[in-house]
This record gives sequence, structure tokens and C-alpha cells, in this order.
Amino acid sequence: MDESVRKAMAKWPNVPALYGWLRLDATGRWYLKGEVITHRGLIDFIGRNYQADGHGRWYFQNGPQRGYVTLDYTPWILHVDSDGALRTHTGARVGPGASAAIDDQGNLLIATERGVGLVDPDALPVVIEWLVHGDGRCADEEALAAVMAGDTDDPLFLEVDDRRLPVERIPRAEIPDRFGFISTPRPEDEDDAG
Repeated sequence: MDESVRKAMAKWPNVPALYGWLRLDATGRWYLKGEVITHRGLIDFIGRNYQADGHGRWYFQNGPQRGYVTLDYTPWILHVDSDGALRTHTGARVGPGASAAIDDQGNLLIATERGVGLVDPDALPVVIEWLVHGDGRCADEEALAAVMAGDTDDPLFLEVDDRRLPVERIPRAEIPDRFGFISTPRPEDEDDAG
């Protein structure tokens, strides 16, 4: 978090939070009141001050004011850089956590040390090559379709950063609960969160 943000929070500690203004889409683009943000400095500032509270609500700390983020999919969107490393939409390099998942719509998710991330469609051709069967054979489209349909006893694994992560099938609607985040924070969540 930026030092200027910390100072503003200390100076004005009780500024009400904003809801419904900031949105993160499934490719990692930020939207402010429905308009895509294109200013590189603002995008970087949001990325440096983007985090979650203890209840799974993601927000951007803008000085003393917290702006809760509506998530189109997951809190992180994952890209693959030119060295083959996973990076978040904010540019942070991340390593894999304990699992990966394919939803019922064919989206690939990877749990990282920062939280779960959706693999950006542009990165899928690279990441798909990391999918293997238990015996090490590369997974093909047929194997992926079988996992998506929940119609196989042949598990797939994602090999990334010298780790082999089991790939589970998960319905898209269950992803926020399974990975512990709130897609659309609301003011009434304040009472529940304490």
C-alpha cells in the first residue's frame, strides 16, 4: 500500500466506503462507473492499493476511502509473461498454491499464494500445455472436455513451477464460496463483517 494512502487513512479514519463504482473484468481491466480505465498511472495506483479484507471482500484503498470492487469472475486475473511465469493483472509474479480447477464453462483457475486467479484467455494456449494426465501424458481436448463434463476417472494435473497441482471440476456458481471471496460486496455486508 502506498505511504500516501496510509497517511490519509490515519488523518481521516472514518470515511464511508464506496460500492458499485469499481469493477474488475475477466481479462484484468478496471472499470470506474462503467467506463474502462486506460490511464496507466491510475491502473498502477489501483493495483498497488488493491487487497482483501478478512471477509473476502476485495477493495481499492484510495486515500482514506475504501472502494469495494465488483468482480466479474475472480479477484486475480492471471497472465503468463515472456519467461513463462504467472503474473497477476497488477503485474505481481505469483506461484501456484495447492490446486487448479476447470469450471463448467471451460475456464481454468489456479490457486496462488495471493488467492485464486482466472487464467486470462490470451494465456490459455500456454497454460493448456501444462495440463497432463497422472502418467505424464499431455492432456488433449478430449480429456479437457471429459473433466469439464465431470465424466472421467482419469484425473488431470497442472504442472507449473516444478509443482503438480490436481485439477478439479467446479461449477462456476460455487467458485466464490470455494475460494472465499465475495463477487459483489454490498453496504449491508458491513453489518455481517463487523
